[in-house]
Amino acid sequence: MMELRDIKAVYFVGIGGIGMSALARYFLQKGVLVAGYDRTPSPLTRKLSQEGALVHYEESVEAIPEQCKRKESCLVVYTPAIAGDHKELAYFRRQGFETVKRAQLLGMLTRAYKALCVAGTHGKTTTSSMAAHLLHQSPVGCNAFLGGITKNYGTNYLLSETSEYVVIEADEFDRSFHWLTPFASVVTATDADHLDIYGTEEAYLESFRKYTSLITPGGFLILHTGLKLQPATRQGVTTYTYSRERGDFHAENVSIGNGEITFDLVSPLGNISGVNLGVPVSVNVENGIAAMALAQIAGVKADDIRRGMASFSGVERRFDFHLRRGDVVFLSDYAHHPEEIRQSLLSLRQLYEGKRIKAIFQPHLYTRTRDFYRDFADALSLADDVVITDIYPAREQPIEGVTSQLIYDHLRPTMPKRLCRTGNVLENVRRRDFDVLVMFGAGDIYNLAGEIADILSAKG
Repeated sequence: MMELRDIKAVYFVGIGGIGMSALARYFLQKGVLVAGYDRTPSPLTRKLSQEGALVHYEESVEAIPEQCKRKESCLVVYTPAIAGDHKELAYFRRQGFETVKRAQLLGMLTRAYKALCVAGTHGKTTTSSMAAHLLHQSPVGCNAFLGGITKNYGTNYLLSETSEYVVIEADEFDRSFHWLTPFASVVTATDADHLDIYGTEEAYLESFRKYTSLITPGGFLILHTGLKLQPATRQGVTTYTYSRERGDFHAENVSIGNGEITFDLVSPLGNISGVNLGVPVSVNVENGIAAMALAQIAGVKADDIRRGMASFSGVERRFDFHLRRGDVVFLSDYAHHPEEIRQSLLSLRQLYEGKRIKAIFQPHLYTRTRDFYRDFADALSLADDVVITDIYPAREQPIEGVTSQLIYDHLRPTMPKRLCRTGNVLENVRRRDFDVLVMFGAGDIYNLAGEIADILSAKG
């Protein structure tokens, strides 16, 4: 693979993706020419253009800048979502260019820096964003490539000219994390997912096992307690465990009240008392423990960790509050796996004890709905009232017999519930039959968040 120092231009096929845009910005900051294609304009592509990237939206070889037609100095990066017969990607391949997936490029970066990675079925984005914030606001610093827009910085990447660390969200989809070479990695969870790729839970777990074998000797693995995963770390890798209540890293003296969550971190690298969560939801206790473990491994001092945890503002679409008023609360959550929904609703139950909680859920992918509809129903039944919309297909074609009805039919029998087309969600919200409204999903339902907030604000 081309060395980073030899790259004079980078062409991104699918430049507007959240992960691709972060890498594009990295190279822009390094003074490398950046260009690329995406299907439609978006706030991310417009911002990239403002920052100097050459972005176009028609699938055309003629639109590729001349500087990107020199195979000895231009690296071509593409996403798995791009079809193999895409005109531009096919051109680069015919001409003998080096074409790599985004994950392969991240792999290059993990070998150029000390990589702190976060893998797992859920919690990756929040935990990696927390870790990046802890390092970035300390003298240690970091580069970071994240799966969401951090509220502290309004971006999904961070860049440091001096730090030896890079924080990366290690994605198991399409086995992407097998390209990485972590110095230290957290594994948050291994609940089966992406069975359209893996086929079985056993294959899914084996993929994580292989990932743990990629950690460099002298590095660290931080495993959530109770996982089915049997790691395959190399000699010289130190393995720790963590969770809220037990493990090498855990919390003690947890206090929840008055809109705050505080606790003490118990750590083999030095205890830290009086940790205050900037985003005070229960699930962030464990996310914070894992992030602090990575920060301690990187040498961040206790006072900087304490200050960073209190100032962390969260990630867009992850337990993202749009309205908090005495009579009504509205938030959205990217949760699209049953366990993520379960943990979110349990956190809301703690935060808003005695309040009526309504959940709106847009299922993501036909295969995920087919594989987990009973688990989705079980998790959603923790709410008082549930609305389920059409399935968001993303990259998939419909599967006969797989609809939102599968989830609906297995919800708690006595609870208020309804099926609703995504376009009719706003009308349902106007009924205002709730104290807390949470909207779950990884599809386009997030686009309604602003209108929902306006509707609820107008009721005040």
